[in-house]
Amino acid sequence: MASTTPTTPKTLTKEIVTEEMGTFIRIFSDGSIERPVQSPFVPPILNDPKTGHSSKDIVIPNNPPVPSRIYLPKITNPSSKFPILVYFHGGALLFESAFSQLYHEHLKTLASEANIIIVSVEYRLAPEHLVPACYHDCWAALKWVSSHANNTLNNPEPWLIEHGDFARVFIGGDSAGGNITHNMAIQAGTESLPSDVKILGAIMIHPYFHSSYPIGSEPIIEPENNLFHQVWYLCYPNSPYGVDNPLLNPLGEGAPSLEKLGCTRILICVAEKDKLRDRGVWYLENVKKSGWNGKLELFEEKDENHVYHLLKPESESARKFIQRLVTFVQE
Repeated sequence: MASTTPTTPKTLTKEIVTEEMGTFIRIFSDGSIERPVQSPFVPPILNDPKTGHSSKDIVIPNNPPVPSRIYLPKITNPSSKFPILVYFHGGALLFESAFSQLYHEHLKTLASEANIIIVSVEYRLAPEHLVPACYHDCWAALKWVSSHANNTLNNPEPWLIEHGDFARVFIGGDSAGGNITHNMAIQAGTESLPSDVKILGAIMIHPYFHSSYPIGSEPIIEPENNLFHQVWYLCYPNSPYGVDNPLLNPLGEGAPSLEKLGCTRILICVAEKDKLRDRGVWYLENVKKSGWNGKLELFEEKDENHVYHLLKPESESARKFIQRLVTFVQE
C-alpha cells in the first residue's frame, strides 16, 4: 500500500493592498475591508433618562434607501416646534457612521442642549461606493426632510411633522461631513428644495477641502505622499480634475461661484493644530470675496486638533464648542 505524507493546511493570508491608509482603512487582496478606527455602533434610545431626548433609526425612501438616525429633544409642550439640523458625519468618506458611539454621544448632547431635531445621515462610504454616491445620498436626505414642510408625504416622519420648524432648517457636518455640507449648500443654491424650504444656516466643522497647490502654512508635499490627496483618489479614482475637482476644491475648475451658496448664515469652525485649519480659513476668505450676501462667522479653538470635540467630549474645549453651536442655531 502506498504511503501517504500528511500535508500542512494552507494558511490563508490577506495581503494589504493600500498600506499607506492603514490607520483609516485596509483593503486586502481578497477584497475584504477593515476600518481599524471605526467607533462601535450603539442603538438609539427613547426617553433618555439623562437628557430626556429620544432617538430612533429610520430609512429614507430613495434608490437606494438612505438609513438615518433622528434625534428629538425633550418634549415639555406637545405643540413645541424645534429647528432642524441635517447632519453629515466625518470619517474621510471612508469610515464612521450615523450609528456609531462617537456621533451618537455628540449629537444627543447637541440635540438636548440646543433643543433641535437632528437627522444624522448614514451615507454610502467609499471604496465600496465611490464618490459621488455619498453626495447623492445626502441630497436625497435633505430633500426628504424638506418634503415634510407641506405634510403631503405618504409615510411622513411624525417627529418632523409634529415638531419640526421648517423656517429654521440647518445643515452641518465635520471633516468630510463639512465638505458635504458645503456641497449641499451649493446645490441648494442652484436647485430648489421641496416645499420651497430654505436653508437658514450651514455649519462646517474642520472641513475637508484640498487642492493641487498648498495654501497658508501647508507644506509642499509630493502628491503621492499627501494623505489628503490619497484619500480623495481612493474615494474617487477617476475624479475629473483630480484633487481640484469642485467637490473637493471649492475654487477648482468648473466650480460654481461661492456666491451661489444657498443659505443665509455660515459658521466655519477650525482648530489651531488641525492640518485642515488653514483650509477652513481659506474657504471663509473666499466666500467673503465671492459676493455672497449672508452672515459669515468663524470659530477657532486654540491648542486643539482635528475633531477634538468628538475625541474629548468631556473637555472644557468641547463644552465651549457645543455652546457655540447652540448659540448659532438659536440666534
